[in-house]
Amino acid sequence: MANSLSRPRGPKSFRAALLGAVAVAAIGGLTIEALPVATHPALAAATTLSAGPASFADVVDHVKGAVVSVKVKIDQSNASFDEDSQPMPNFPKRGPLERFFRQFGERGFGERGFGGQDHDQPRMGMAQGSGFFISADGYVVTNNHVVEHARDVTITLADGKTIPARVVGTDPKTDLALIKVTESGDYPFVSFASQAPRVGDWVIAVGNPFGLGGTVTAGIVSARGRDIGSGPYDDFLQIDAPVNHGNSGGPTFNANGEVVGVNTAIFSPSGGSVGIGFAVASDVARSVIQSLKDDGKVARGWLGVQIQPVTQDIADSMGLKESKGALVDKAEKDSPAAAAGLKDGDVITAVNGETVADSHDLARKIAALGPKKEADLAIIRNGSPETVKVTLGAMQDDKQAKADAPQAQTKDAMAKYGMTLEPATAVEGAGKTGVVVADVDPDGAAAQKGIATGDVILEVAGKPVSNPADVTAAIDAARAGGKKSVLMQVKTEDSMRFVALSTQAAS
Repeated sequence: MANSLSRPRGPKSFRAALLGAVAVAAIGGLTIEALPVATHPALAAATTLSAGPASFADVVDHVKGAVVSVKVKIDQSNASFDEDSQPMPNFPKRGPLERFFRQFGERGFGERGFGGQDHDQPRMGMAQGSGFFISADGYVVTNNHVVEHARDVTITLADGKTIPARVVGTDPKTDLALIKVTESGDYPFVSFASQAPRVGDWVIAVGNPFGLGGTVTAGIVSARGRDIGSGPYDDFLQIDAPVNHGNSGGPTFNANGEVVGVNTAIFSPSGGSVGIGFAVASDVARSVIQSLKDDGKVARGWLGVQIQPVTQDIADSMGLKESKGALVDKAEKDSPAAAAGLKDGDVITAVNGETVADSHDLARKIAALGPKKEADLAIIRNGSPETVKVTLGAMQDDKQAKADAPQAQTKDAMAKYGMTLEPATAVEGAGKTGVVVADVDPDGAAAQKGIATGDVILEVAGKPVSNPADVTAAIDAARAGGKKSVLMQVKTEDSMRFVALSTQAAS
């Protein structure tokens, strides 16, 4: 089976959740002192550091009361499931297998099919995950996919007591949700860490895998800032602490018992942990949860641009020293970007003095600022640095910055680009500006860059083109100027993007 991402929805694997394998066997056997003496100064200094606690028992005793099991009755009539969500096999009624699947309440194995229920009746099922208290009055953090389509929500405390809860708010873009118990009380709670962990720090994952009850596993932070393609604002910790189905929404703690992440997804060929788990970073979770608590939703900043990454060939074609930042394909009409004067081809390199690594990083930074906030954008326009001040708008549910994945690269110089061009005026329905791609060789350089028949080339090397000769002349000029690639602005249906082609492909 191909590798996949899976989210912990409870005993069911939604190939996109964080449910790892089984608990680790031992942690404290190796000490730094047991290693050979280091001779490099940096390594020598490292030998003075602690290898970590000999036991996590004190930390677990401190936090375990705040971690809960979240059980949800869901309406499957409106729910959508992944390819693994199959109807439950026709097991004998009230037999052991039926009882097993009922016990673990797997999504997709709901009440339909038990006892010949009418297909026109509402289809109800169960989901199960984990969560944790963040306040004494009963607010609980979990994953959006745990409570999605919820009709009824209950939580089970560490002592086994079950309490009804309600959904306060959800944020599908980060897969976070906030629920609150309906019974008043003074509940044990934990806090988000004030500082992000470092790669290599110990972490502890606590949750309710497979409905077994509170389970603890440990490992280290393997990486930070992971983008796993689950949403526009991905910022995940990668951890190797084993986690499994049912751990979704559970906390990842540091060695001080502070929450550094919310367990969300694993990368796995089989649905079980292979030591690659992902948790929403605490700084992201903290701000999202606070917004859900205050307003029941998350208000994000909106710039109003279509953007794409600055690949190395794009950087070369624009004379940039580094392949960093976000390239503006198009400033949308009546958007904050348009009002601020951002133009197609601008490269945004920083927001309020903070460097923009790529298009995804820009989307996160803009969203985090929020609506009506002012931002200073450092840009490169026509090779020169400038600063643009913009007042952000409010991100709507159907609006998000478009960060296209980098197009496939071609390394070999080719005799021709593999495309036939016609003036836009000569092609019916193409418009009055630009050059239309009339045909594309599927094995040519243009196809490798994602150029397709019907695309319209509007600019080459920053200059408008109106016929094929303009395109050829611009490529020749770029090559004569020593540039390895040339940047073309291409219109595809309603969107704009930039494509960098090697200047050697036509030589």
